[in-house]
Amino acid sequence: MTHRFARLRRFRFNLPQRIAAGLLGLFLIQGLWLAAHQTLTDRDYQYARCGREMWERPSPLAGYYTTCGNIHDGVLAYRLAGLPLSLSLLAEQALDLFRKPEDRVVQVGRDQGAAGLSTWELRHQQRYVLVLERLPFLLAGCMLGAGLWWVTRRLYGNLGGYTALALYCFSPALLKACVSPNPEVLAALGVYGGVYTSIGVAHAMQGPRRKWRPRIVLLTLAFGAAAAAHIAALPVMALLGLAAMLWIAEGRRSQVLPVMLLVVIGALVLVFVCYGFSPDAISYVFRSAAGLLWVSLDPAKRFFAAMDNAGITVAAAAAGVLFLGLRKSWYFGNATPLLCTLVVGVLVMTGAPGSPWLWALPFLLTFVGGVFADAYEGPRGRLAMGAAGALVLAQAVFCVVGLPGLL
Repeated sequence: MTHRFARLRRFRFNLPQRIAAGLLGLFLIQGLWLAAHQTLTDRDYQYARCGREMWERPSPLAGYYTTCGNIHDGVLAYRLAGLPLSLSLLAEQALDLFRKPEDRVVQVGRDQGAAGLSTWELRHQQRYVLVLERLPFLLAGCMLGAGLWWVTRRLYGNLGGYTALALYCFSPALLKACVSPNPEVLAALGVYGGVYTSIGVAHAMQGPRRKWRPRIVLLTLAFGAAAAAHIAALPVMALLGLAAMLWIAEGRRSQVLPVMLLVVIGALVLVFVCYGFSPDAISYVFRSAAGLLWVSLDPAKRFFAAMDNAGITVAAAAAGVLFLGLRKSWYFGNATPLLCTLVVGVLVMTGAPGSPWLWALPFLLTFVGGVFADAYEGPRGRLAMGAAGALVLAQAVFCVVGLPGLL
């Protein structure tokens, strides 16, 4: 009898998938270690309070969406930070029904209802508040790593995928973004997924129309997640996705723009949903300056100058040299992440806090994995593998040694 899980199409958990899962497990362990050694901050309080308000009740302040004010850059991070805390509180209330009154976790007075309870004020009664608040962002980081693995393995094979994923899992910048409530890792996940899903849609447009719909729906979800994480990510992702689709969709280029417009409209509808269908709240997004961008090389300079990024820095420099020297590396699979890195990596926020350089980092690691995969197949493949292994090991050492500095 065939096991029902074996019926899942294209699902495999062989040795390559196990190695990738092991690397992502190391990434998760590092993140949980950082979270366990952190302390609660005012920023945690802000995200916990306002995130829970979005799920459970409107702001008591007239004219504002939450007590944090009108969220104008991205609402998704607040919702994800507040969701585990709200669910934890509901679970404790349900379990209290089976406890003695003196042993109950949630002590509610006669004049206080469930709506008046504050997750933050219950942080000494509830367990793992800090980890719960960071868990959605750690899982988003793991999803981004899994997406990076899927793309690089599909394009460059197992060794290219291992190289990119190993550098990703020992990236201090990504780990730091995953252990504090912020929209950066969510925007990075949406931008990276949106660009490569756009490429998938363009490939599907060469075939029958019935294959378009699932990919267009997935593309809309990716665009919506990125836009809800940070509104400035939407135009960046739309322009990159449009360029990639026009590059690929030969014979169907007249239909690319309508598809992209449909996806952008769908993404804005999802943002409206994340704002609780509140016209006033979402209108403030377009009345603020949160979507303004400029160009600067300072974020890239700071990243490459940091000692804990030394392995990635050397790997990126080596990939650039190999790309220029190896003619066989000049193809779409390598050129796309390189161009995305160059475009997104020089952007800076001028209207709201943000780190577009972090959005560019998965593209950079994809480029590194692709060029190194080409070198592995060259006449000095063993030497290239040894050099790449040394770089990955060095990056892992720098990352692990520098973990206390991320606290």
